[in-house]
Amino acid sequence: MRGERSRMKDRGLLIVFSGPSGVGKGTVRKEIFEASRHDFEYSISMTTRKKRPGEMEGVDYFFRTREEFEEMIKNGQMLEYAEYVGNYYGTPLKYINQKLNEGKDVFLEIEVQGASQVKEKVPDGVFIFLIPPDLDELRERIVGRGTDSSGVIEERMRVAQEEIEMMSLYDYAVVNDEVAFAAVRVKDIIAGEHFRVDRVIGRYLKMIREYNQ
Repeated sequence: MRGERSRMKDRGLLIVFSGPSGVGKGTVRKEIFEASRHDFEYSISMTTRKKRPGEMEGVDYFFRTREEFEEMIKNGQMLEYAEYVGNYYGTPLKYINQKLNEGKDVFLEIEVQGASQVKEKVPDGVFIFLIPPDLDELRERIVGRGTDSSGVIEERMRVAQEEIEMMSLYDYAVVNDEVAFAAVRVKDIIAGEHFRVDRVIGRYLKMIREYNQ
């Protein structure tokens, strides 16, 4: 009977959030998850870089050795990965598929190189690029962290400019002028994506077919 037909959950949205080093991706992400109620899962990335002061295993990143990371690459266990300034960053594949199939939205904060790989594998993801107000502000933020040598700072600025030129791979660009405002803009984008016709029409066409059986 029609009323007894089981209803399958829609597959969740994969939200890909990235931008140049120093733009404040982690700060905006934390604001999104801490400032108000949300309905998506944060996918913790994996990296081979050393912990920074205050960072925690399984909260900020999964920290692994280079050998461990390369073994996962070899075994096809990464959705995406990139080598950035001498360290690997990536996303475990099993966790992502599990959460999406449960109907949960998954929020990925990843490097630009990794986002281009995800675009190929999950083209219906929501790709959001966080940008600084200008390059001078970006440099000040990188210097202000106090964790990098002058040589590393110059390398990060060079790479940042290359990454900004890759913005065309994304669906949306959000300026991080004020963290709270940037977080609201990102959440508004995600909310709007759930109402796109191309995302919901399949459910309703299936409904019509089942109704007429």
